[in-house]
Amino acid sequence: MQHAGQFRSEDEGNHLTHAAPDRRGSDRYRSVCRIARVHRKDDVGLWLVRNISDDGIMLVADLSLVTGEPLQIALSETMVFSGKVVWADEGRCGVAFAETIDAAATLRALAEEQRADGYRALRLPIEVEAIVALRDGARPIDLVDISQSGAGYRYDAILQPGTELDLVLPGGEVRRRALVRWSRGRRGGLWFTRPLDRGDLESLLRFRS
Repeated sequence: MQHAGQFRSEDEGNHLTHAAPDRRGSDRYRSVCRIARVHRKDDVGLWLVRNISDDGIMLVADLSLVTGEPLQIALSETMVFSGKVVWADEGRCGVAFAETIDAAATLRALAEEQRADGYRALRLPIEVEAIVALRDGARPIDLVDISQSGAGYRYDAILQPGTELDLVLPGGEVRRRALVRWSRGRRGGLWFTRPLDRGDLESLLRFRS
């Protein structure tokens, strides 16, 4: 199973291949399982990247979008691009970049970042109250960021690294077994034993409400 932050080319090898020209006549580089952090006016989420070119990008998210909507798209913490929705249909959308990029160089740089020591998957900033279930009961816990593989937290007691717990996200529909990966005082990080589905993090508004 491939990590959410990784991608492969269509031939499953290490070399990127050109996809067929799209309707705007621009060659596209196909990517699979590349996740982007997308900021909208009042929301942020993790969306799937289907392909990318010098002029734009295709994204997948089961959300309502309108033509002309501005988006900020982070492919990593250091590679952030601005653009506008030019079409949206059945959970997919095409975004035109505000400025032309070098797609091939961007993908090479992303691959290098992933191989570097200390690489971290994209996280979403979040300030919500979840529920942590321990052996002695359930208590509120404040989440400060979240990704498919884990979350940062603030808690009113010290949780020792290695502690097992159940985390219930706001709304009660999403629950994960987790381990305390690190802790410094009342701040710490959780690692999910089973990653969250990408669709769970398409929009943080569902948790804030």
